[in-house]
Amino acid sequence: MLKMNHLSKVYRTHLIETHALRDFSIHVREGEFVAVTGPSGSGKTTFLNIAGLLEAFTGGEYFLDGVDVRGMNDAARSRLRNEKIGFIFQGFNLIPDLNLFDNVDVPLRYRGFNAAERRRRIEQALARVGLSARMKHYPSELSGGQQQRVAIARALAGSPKILLADEPTGNLDTQMARGVMQLLEELHGEGATIIMVTHDPELAARAQRNVHVIDGQVVDIEAEPRMRGPDIAVPQAVQA
Repeated sequence: MLKMNHLSKVYRTHLIETHALRDFSIHVREGEFVAVTGPSGSGKTTFLNIAGLLEAFTGGEYFLDGVDVRGMNDAARSRLRNEKIGFIFQGFNLIPDLNLFDNVDVPLRYRGFNAAERRRRIEQALARVGLSARMKHYPSELSGGQQQRVAIARALAGSPKILLADEPTGNLDTQMARGVMQLLEELHGEGATIIMVTHDPELAARAQRNVHVIDGQVVDIEAEPRMRGPDIAVPQAVQA
């Protein structure tokens, strides 16, 4: 699904070189839920940006769903990103002047779906996150947890191969965060592939596998995914 081999990312100015990633290798299989942890400045965001084809890398290999992305121009990366990846951001990144229906519609228009197909996908995605009755509301009329659910719906509407979540509960209180995490767990249970960057060890523990990053390198990785057993408590659904 996602494979990086000996990846490097170097930011250069006329005075210094900053190695954001070095000899970075990771393999995420289809259907996995992987948490990426590490201190601030460790390279987590750089990794996520490269995984999401928002940044180029300096060296190494990156295969996304079997496609070698090396040497792709901006247009080709954009097409692949729109087809394969759904993003869930800490800050929601909703457009305040658009209602929920239109917020979810924006990336579908870039994909070139016709109006009927877009409506079907939007209604299905908003129903999946429990917000069908609010599709004509604006972001400012929603709680933080509801806004994050809209962001998840926007990602799901494009039927992505992989969901990339950047601190998806970082702007939420505990109750709302639990509701969002349960939704992500439900999506994973239905077969979604999820990579979540988080500072929260409690949230990371709920993922299927953890990858720890320090100074741009993977320093601790679980070779095999953990199996969720009946002794692992999952909070009951919370309407955020």
